[in-house]
Amino acid sequence: MPSEKQTAVTYYVGVDVGSASVRAALVDGFGTVLAHAEQPIQVWEPQPDHYEQSSADIWAACCSVTKEVVRGVDASQIRGLGFDATCSLVVVDKQFQPLAVNSEGQNHRNVIMWMDHRAASQVKHINATQHRVLNYVGGAMSVEMQPPKLLWIKENLPESWEKVGYFFDLPDFLSWKATGVTARSLCTVVCKWTYTSDRGVIGADVKGHNLPCENQPITSRVAMICGTSSCHMGVSETPIFVPGVWGPYFSAMVPGLWLNEGGQSATGKLIDHVVRGHVAFPELEAKAAASAHSIYTYLNSHLDLIKKSLPVGFLTVDLHVWPDFHGNRSPLTDLTLKGMVVGLTLSRGLDELALIYLATIQAIALGTRHILEAMQAAGHEITTLFLCGGLSKNPLFVQMHADITGKPVVLSKEVESVLVGAAILGACASGDFASIQEAMAKMGKIGRVVQPNHEHKRFYDKKYEVFLKLVEHQREYRSIMNSL
Repeated sequence: MPSEKQTAVTYYVGVDVGSASVRAALVDGFGTVLAHAEQPIQVWEPQPDHYEQSSADIWAACCSVTKEVVRGVDASQIRGLGFDATCSLVVVDKQFQPLAVNSEGQNHRNVIMWMDHRAASQVKHINATQHRVLNYVGGAMSVEMQPPKLLWIKENLPESWEKVGYFFDLPDFLSWKATGVTARSLCTVVCKWTYTSDRGVIGADVKGHNLPCENQPITSRVAMICGTSSCHMGVSETPIFVPGVWGPYFSAMVPGLWLNEGGQSATGKLIDHVVRGHVAFPELEAKAAASAHSIYTYLNSHLDLIKKSLPVGFLTVDLHVWPDFHGNRSPLTDLTLKGMVVGLTLSRGLDELALIYLATIQAIALGTRHILEAMQAAGHEITTLFLCGGLSKNPLFVQMHADITGKPVVLSKEVESVLVGAAILGACASGDFASIQEAMAKMGKIGRVVQPNHEHKRFYDKKYEVFLKLVEHQREYRSIMNSL
């Protein structure tokens, strides 16, 4: 039952800044999304592996979507506001004005995106130090973290470096814009700035769903946030050091618990790249539009048509993908790895597009299995996956993750569960809940559970064997070429 404090109608606003858009939701005290809005934001790619944004553009979009979702609501009923955002680096001068992160001197482009890999040589230098702090990022720092980006600015943009007043992780920049307070969150400084000391759906109530994590501690769960990229968040009561997986970070996600964070640098972006780059994409786009479906809903239905008597997943028996088109974040921590596709033919039609789309989704799920196995080998006891983010809306993506990992997948009752997670932070800030755990239990509701099909286990075990062989062969051929 809600506390007395919540007997009056109260609302919270969650704002989520993704790679390509800003979204906001108005959420009530029971985790129900009452209004939702979205607005695109601009991305500049001035050269390969350089991705930039504008903090002014992002903030304007935040204001716009927030105003839209609270339209008609009494402001006194809005108890809290929470932000989540990509771990991009925002650079401003001493007067908090945008400062260029590019050689063109374009000050409005003052954000180095999380997916930017310009600092490859800087991260190599940092990792060569073998500093003890690297133990807390899986043994090697990622090019997507902030220290290598800071070093890149210092070495390549000395004029900007001299003018810098503040460096912000993007969510902390948003909090400053909303409050005028420059305080930084423990989550960002620990996870992306390597501060050491000696959110969302993962805490949902699972009673009555016959899940292996029922009556088990939250440490048996992994939350997977799957959008443009994917993050795999697991917690433990004591620090667990996982080679190739970030952390352990104390209290970075759930107060009092240690966080490990695995990840894949390109997931939604990879699927989009593969599908839109195929020669049959115009045909797909036209047929999807004619049927009033999204391209991915249409592809899923097309796979059902061509599978005949086979399970859909078995269609890729001769088609295999290694998904690291943008390097490997976890558990191999190798940003130089490239993508691979094995089993291509001369066929150019919609059937072939559907098959490579399926193989790409399977490769992402196999990558998740790779990360989970590394975490389990180090000491995590994982029984259940909790999925949120844009890709969790795709039933094929969800089922492949259940079948390939062999673990049940839990989906939030609210499709926009990432926004609910942001609103939960606002609810905690309001004081309406005693702890983030209480807020998660009250506002994070389970909608659906997808069970793995264990009859398909042998097939996916074999696919996983092939998956691991692909990277082994890639390293072999690179070794041969490097011997020239």
